[in-house]
Amino acid sequence: MSAWYLFFATVILVTVMVGLLRVFLGPTRADRMLAAQLCGTASVAIFLLLAQALKKAFLYDVALVFAILAAVSTIAFVRLTWQRSLSNEEKIHVS
Repeated sequence: MSAWYLFFATVILVTVMVGLLRVFLGPTRADRMLAAQLCGTASVAIFLLLAQALKKAFLYDVALVFAILAAVSTIAFVRLTWQRSLSNEEKIHVS
């Protein structure tokens, strides 16, 4: 059964590699952030699958840390993007 977990972890790892291409080549910041979210979500899934396959409980904690980091990075991105878009709109209305 653990071979299946390792197989699916490898499949998810391949999708992360494809997602990294979008992080580096994405045309907009939003595309890059969504690809980064894919990497964060996939890393959580990979660590959960590895924890189950290898019977290592500490990998559940690592997966939890990655989930929290993914959520915090999304909030930070939205806040930075929201502030920049507001400042650009204010410049347009002031001119």
